[in-house]
Amino acid sequence: MKTIQISCPLDSLKGTVALAGSKSISNRVLMIRAFSGRDFPIAGLGNAADTVTLQRLLASAAQTSVEPLDAGPAGTTFRFLTAYLAAQEGTQVLTGSERMQQRPIGLLVDALRELGARIDYLEKEGYPPLRIHSPQGLGRVAVLSIPADTSSQYITALLLLAPTLPAGLQLKLEGTIVSRPYIEMTLRLMQYFGVRHRWEGNLIAVPPQTYQPQPFRVEADWSA
Repeated sequence: MKTIQISCPLDSLKGTVALAGSKSISNRVLMIRAFSGRDFPIAGLGNAADTVTLQRLLASAAQTSVEPLDAGPAGTTFRFLTAYLAAQEGTQVLTGSERMQQRPIGLLVDALRELGARIDYLEKEGYPPLRIHSPQGLGRVAVLSIPADTSSQYITALLLLAPTLPAGLQLKLEGTIVSRPYIEMTLRLMQYFGVRHRWEGNLIAVPPQTYQPQPFRVEADWSA
């Protein structure tokens, strides 16, 4: 049997480690900047693949590119962009990797359609890719109910969109909330950029408002 000996030096080790910015915060702040329609500096932006992809596709969407927006395997990017594009002028095709096209998106699409979004499935019902059209009557409904145990990314996508709707949004979370920390993170960031809300029980109410751009520094991801 081969034995491998591993030893540790007696002297203490010293050094510094540069931590990447939080992916969850980075993605949310990128979306807030896009919804605000005005540029502002974001220091310490994370370098996770999801964040890099989201930043690139938001830039492409702003140029109303006729090419499909390909989120690859980035689930957060796909979900956040679905809600964002539903409120933008022009028609965009949003797609992803083969694995992404096997992940359901129906709950979010149904919720956005209830709000007045125009979204078509290009292949399998309930799954990517999507064709998302210019909004006509988006926000005609101001009260929406979704399961509380659904992905926090679905809930976040709707909350980030909420203040831009004509009558805002009252989001009812039905059942037991399982992703409260991520919902709280989203609402704290929205509040930082001037958007107020009211959260009582399982009802989150966000009045119609405008995001107020200001410089932001992303905190380090201590779980990295």
